[in-house]
Amino acid sequence: MSATLSTDRRIGGRGFWLGLLGYALPTFALGYLWHLILFASAYRDLAIYREDVIIPFGLLFMLVQGAAFSWLYPRIFPERRGNVLGAGLSYGLALASVSWSFTTLAVAAKSVMASVPTYLMLETGFTLVQFAIAGPLIAWAHRN
Repeated sequence: MSATLSTDRRIGGRGFWLGLLGYALPTFALGYLWHLILFASAYRDLAIYREDVIIPFGLLFMLVQGAAFSWLYPRIFPERRGNVLGAGLSYGLALASVSWSFTTLAVAAKSVMASVPTYLMLETGFTLVQFAIAGPLIAWAHRN
């Protein structure tokens, strides 16, 4: 299998970088707003996170995820003509399902926290909003 299967499936091509940014930038902004501003007191009450979160680690995690999700999109949707929003929402739902299993369920299963139901509600909401935004942006980045 070649690293350059077609012009817009190149590793490091324009669509790849736009898709990475389409995931990482809104995810970082939403994550900061959601976790550290809007619901900061709820997360503090859960007593799950460290007081001094390491923001560069979060950004690095989002860049790694963005690279993987952007690389994967044209392989799952090789024919990208037509409804970018529909394909993006479908992709976002698939990513949300996978992400939710390891960023929400696994954390709830392993971590000490004041309220598992509250954590599940907060993180499920975050994941749904995150991928409703990121999925279509990744699809748009890879449009033909």
